[in-house]
Amino acid sequence: MSFVTKLRNLATMPTFPILLCLCATHGLNDLLQAVVNAMYPMLKADLHLSFGQIGIITLVYQLSASIFQPVVGYVFDRKPFVMSLPAGMASTTIGIVIFSFATSLTGILISVFMIGLGSSTLHPEASRITSLAGRPRRGVAQSIFQVGGNFGSSLGPLLVALIVAPHNRRYVLWFLIFSTLAFVVLRPVCKWYREYLSQLHSTKGTEVSHAKLPLSPRMTIFTICVIIVLIFSKYVYIASLSSYYTFYLIDKFGVSVSQSQIYLFIYVASTALGTLVGGPFGDRYGRKPVIWISILGTAPFSLLLPHVNLPLTIILSFCAGFMLSSAFPAILLYAQELLPTKLGMISGLFFGFAFGVGGVASAMLGDFADKFGIETVYNMCAYMPLLGIVAALLPNLKNKNI
Repeated sequence: MSFVTKLRNLATMPTFPILLCLCATHGLNDLLQAVVNAMYPMLKADLHLSFGQIGIITLVYQLSASIFQPVVGYVFDRKPFVMSLPAGMASTTIGIVIFSFATSLTGILISVFMIGLGSSTLHPEASRITSLAGRPRRGVAQSIFQVGGNFGSSLGPLLVALIVAPHNRRYVLWFLIFSTLAFVVLRPVCKWYREYLSQLHSTKGTEVSHAKLPLSPRMTIFTICVIIVLIFSKYVYIASLSSYYTFYLIDKFGVSVSQSQIYLFIYVASTALGTLVGGPFGDRYGRKPVIWISILGTAPFSLLLPHVNLPLTIILSFCAGFMLSSAFPAILLYAQELLPTKLGMISGLFFGFAFGVGGVASAMLGDFADKFGIETVYNMCAYMPLLGIVAALLPNLKNKNI
């Protein structure tokens, strides 16, 4: 069945408007989250920061956006909270306001912590609600949800280049328009979720609690370890692109800050396209082949990127972003199928681990760039996608329609 046919079938479902709202919410949230990375060049100049301090900012942001995710997922799996998504957006909104006015590194760290905390709430909860609302077509539903986030991430740097870069950091306050839109879009989601929980309570939730695990406990643990290695390889390389790509372009090719933001937009847009492709291909050919090809297939582009001119750099970064991003919907759905009774916790675990790896990697790469130069970072990270070979160890799951 083609993606268009699956999408058409999905559109006939009563919950399709809810899925669109979740997609829009994910997009608006990640648009606001993308402001942090996109503002790094201005932030570095305003506060006279080193690459190491930029890495610390990323570390605090990524850790707050990661370590709380499995906790949030676990808590709300056990005790669902209808207003969890608006609460997360409120934290992000507060962080954006502080970010606009902060005049010290401490203030910036507080702001990015609040922004990351909002992300920690939204990702596991919205992903779990997407899985609930998207049954029985979870693969395409999850791709729609993920592509919203990628689209928001790609739009954020472009809007920063157009709205903030020509002026000053106070213009980040204009992004509160998007947080206001997110609160509006969340209203029907909260209403549907309240009705869903009421219906689930009346039936005592037997459908989810009796779901059968596809693998033995020992094999499940082994498989999770393999997925962790894959996420590590994927997000270390992504950290080099998302946090330092603009600096790399400015340092090596002498482009302006505004131009670097536009090139960053092109890279992040490629991740949106890759996400849209990854889910449907996983439905059709299985999660394992998509995961394997996506990560390992990035290696030719990453290995060439540090050795080419500006036009080829933009093309190769687009190809690398497209290949890598196509893996995440497959990884997330594979993990959810691995533990179908813990949708929120497993979503939070892998979203959180991905953010955490990115944060630690950004901090270490920032210090490395200060000592050895930004080009050395890209030469070193180019080999990370080769770890995708371990995807061959993933078992083929039979239970694909939970």
